[in-house]
Amino acid sequence: MVDIRRSSRPGADHEVCGAIADVLARVGDKWSLLIVYTLGEGPQRFNELRRRVAPISQKMLSSTLKVLERDGMVSRSVTPSVPPQVEYALTDLGRELLGPVSGLAEWTSANSPRIFAARSAYDARLGSSGQTG
Repeated sequence: MVDIRRSSRPGADHEVCGAIADVLARVGDKWSLLIVYTLGEGPQRFNELRRRVAPISQKMLSSTLKVLERDGMVSRSVTPSVPPQVEYALTDLGRELLGPVSGLAEWTSANSPRIFAARSAYDARLGSSGQTG
């Protein structure tokens, strides 16, 4: 484990922050989080996953699954049949990510009324546009 607070190498903090930013950008986008959360319920075929993560497009689901597979979070299994059946599942690494993702989902669910109320209050202060001039 790298201690991001201290480093003896000049420039190491920048490298560590860059690595963290890279990984968080990949696994922290909304589609990745929703896919990991949904696959937490068990392996699923592509179309089932697409229905459950709606309104994701087929192209976005496909590209996000490839990124998650490349990063070791998701496995892809092909069953030789006609037509071939493809199933996606979380890997051990993906299941480790599921904990923080589930925590974030639970926090969001519990706090969404407060967030929506804050948005409404903010928008009311600025007028209905919600834009800061």
